[in-house]
Amino acid sequence: MRRRFKNIFIKQDYKADTDAKTVYYINHNLWWDGLLPLYLSRNVFHQTARAFMEDKQMHKHRFFSKIGAFSINLSDPRSTLRSLRFAIDSLKKPNSSLYIYPEGEITPVSASKPEFKNGLAWLYQNTDREIDFVPIAFYSHAFRESKPELYINIGAALTIDRSLSKSELTTEFEKKVHQLLIETRDVAGFSDEGFKKI
Repeated sequence: MRRRFKNIFIKQDYKADTDAKTVYYINHNLWWDGLLPLYLSRNVFHQTARAFMEDKQMHKHRFFSKIGAFSINLSDPRSTLRSLRFAIDSLKKPNSSLYIYPEGEITPVSASKPEFKNGLAWLYQNTDREIDFVPIAFYSHAFRESKPELYINIGAALTIDRSLSKSELTTEFEKKVHQLLIETRDVAGFSDEGFKKI
């Protein structure tokens, strides 16, 4: 990652305990999103990581399967459900983690709230309460240098009422990532307040 970005900045509210089980959910705006979970797992959280990747991208970039990614076919509901159940199984071991991009595909950077699919809400309703759900915002800019700078804003673990509908849960998840993105954009490339260079 350091070869790809001039600087990497991080703000971190969540720190994984040694036996933590965590679902990290992230906005999906960068080509590098497929590699960033591996970077975070090795350098920040020190957990065993798995990640969802769209099946088309897995076929195109097969090396992702070697670093913990597994495919999800968003156009086939049954296949999607199988992948979600596999994800739950992957979280049964201590110190495990799952990275998910709930938008389902790379989307243009926008000031508006991201639009998530319901898979994240389904996971939340069907996993143990001991599993932490943590929002992360990735943001990149090239205001100061020709090579982009990367900002990683890691929020706190969420506590949301599990009795909410999938639609209501999805809205809450969207809001949390949107808040992190706004917070990041306000300072990235200017004061960088709250972030530290790593």
